[in-house]
Amino acid sequence: MKKRTIADSFNAAIEGIIYTIKTQRNMRLHFLFAILIILVSIFLQLEKIELLVICSAVALVLICEMFNTAIEKIIDLITPDFHPLARIIKDVAAGCVLISTIFAVIAGYLVFSKYLINFELEQILLRVQYSPWHATFASLLLVIFLVLMGKSFSKKGTPLRGGMPSGHSAIAFSIWTIIALITRNSMVVLLTLVVAVLVAQSRIRQEIHTGWEVVVGSLLGVIATLLCFQIFYHLFY
Repeated sequence: MKKRTIADSFNAAIEGIIYTIKTQRNMRLHFLFAILIILVSIFLQLEKIELLVICSAVALVLICEMFNTAIEKIIDLITPDFHPLARIIKDVAAGCVLISTIFAVIAGYLVFSKYLINFELEQILLRVQYSPWHATFASLLLVIFLVLMGKSFSKKGTPLRGGMPSGHSAIAFSIWTIIALITRNSMVVLLTLVVAVLVAQSRIRQEIHTGWEVVVGSLLGVIATLLCFQIFYHLFY
């Protein structure tokens, strides 16, 4: 039996996440809400401990949903026919998801309530406008999410290697776009562009991606990043 590499282990783990998102409607909803809640948390500039609470609550819900899916598949494998005990096991697993969701709602209310009471949109927008790391984090998060979704639907390659689109190209051109937006140094922008092009070229030269996959990944990185910065900087400007 071939020994697993670290990359193989990561690929297997990511494929497990993608499988759950593709096959479980509740997981897709949880994942979408998780992205939105984290983005809102960054937008409101939560304190570190508050952000940790929110991320922990979100992670708990996603983990419970994945365990629920795994348990359901095990039961279906062992007992393909209806069995009262199999139903009880599935109900208990679903109950774990429900409890984690209730906890996440309570934690979110306790953390966000003080910000909603003293909500000052103009002041928050000004803080975000002069804090580009928020848009940077959101952009990279969105690019990674879109790349993983693209790979899951194209059913080609693995989450970390090959497939449509090229994740390395998407992230490289996303970083270049971020630097181009937040710096006035044209030499830095030019050098970063050269690095991004070299990253994209290396994916083609190593025959990991086709030229089309690299082009799509590069455009995805640029467009998604511009979209995030447009929302964070100019939506209410």
